[in-house]
Amino acid sequence: MSPGPAAIDVLVVDDDFMVARVHRTFVERIEPFRVVGVASTGEQAIAAVDELRPDLVLLDLYLPDVFGLDVIPRLRTAGHDCDVMVISAAREADTVRGAVRHGVVDYLLKPFEFEELRSRLQRYAAQRGRLLTAVVQSQADVDRVLAGVSAPAASAAGALPKGMSVETADLVERTLRAADGTLSATECATLAGISRVSARRYLEYFHATGAADVSLRYGVAGRPERRYTWRV
Repeated sequence: MSPGPAAIDVLVVDDDFMVARVHRTFVERIEPFRVVGVASTGEQAIAAVDELRPDLVLLDLYLPDVFGLDVIPRLRTAGHDCDVMVISAAREADTVRGAVRHGVVDYLLKPFEFEELRSRLQRYAAQRGRLLTAVVQSQADVDRVLAGVSAPAASAAGALPKGMSVETADLVERTLRAADGTLSATECATLAGISRVSARRYLEYFHATGAADVSLRYGVAGRPERRYTWRV
């Protein structure tokens, strides 16, 4: 029998002990994740990372001693390369952008359902597994690695306009990433299995946030066709 995937150690950071308990219970239901510790302040989080060396930190932002994002540079200065996933009620666009600049792997808004956390952790585990086995031999390999570890600002929870869902944004993003060249809204809709109107809305959003590029294809008559490509 082949061994299962290696465990991914998680540190849960939240100042509300009841919320931390719920998050811990959620994480421990998802393989191959295991919670190795819980911290309720920024200082405790830094000390716990130093002691426990987790692979992933689930980081609340509203901590009693420091703002959560300020914990990340202190971890890097101390030489820790653990990944960080923000789990917070902070909905300000500046906060989301700040989290992306700090290199978080995801941003999940409170409150959330178990299935939402599970899908994000499973996606993280899959990306992490690919990166651990990646062999970089060319610029194309470098680009693929960067695409795998970049936290897409457009898909970060809380960054989407009202009426847009994270699930559909992720679907359109994956479709655009997988495309061999550019896609029109119609082509993206067909591949993703959604309406053209929805595809166009998400594609234009990605373009507005800088996650996708747009080029124009001129036909014989009529307005030029807008074609989209994911910006690596």
